[in-house]
Amino acid sequence: MKNHLVPLHHIAHARTGDKGSRSNISVIAYRKEDFPILQRELTEEKVKEHFGFRHPSAVTRYDLPNLQALNFVIDDLLDGGVNLSLNLDSHGKSLSYWLLSMEIDAE
Repeated sequence: MKNHLVPLHHIAHARTGDKGSRSNISVIAYRKEDFPILQRELTEEKVKEHFGFRHPSAVTRYDLPNLQALNFVIDDLLDGGVNLSLNLDSHGKSLSYWLLSMEIDAE
């Protein structure tokens, strides 16, 4: 079977929020027919591995099929939060862009 690897941003966009050291990233499929690909490809384990350089302690995925979206709550990703960290570029949208760079099998 031949894989069809594409960056996640080819089939989805993202929204983010954060509170303390917890990041909340939603990934939303552009097209309804691509939502099952998101469900198959974006497991908690794969997302945790993708952010491994930031050493998250846990990733929890919530499926929102009516919105064609997955919401990931990622613990201990933000160095204590925006107000405590000197690492401001690694918050919010920057982290969602990093997730959207993840290669997935779109077949």
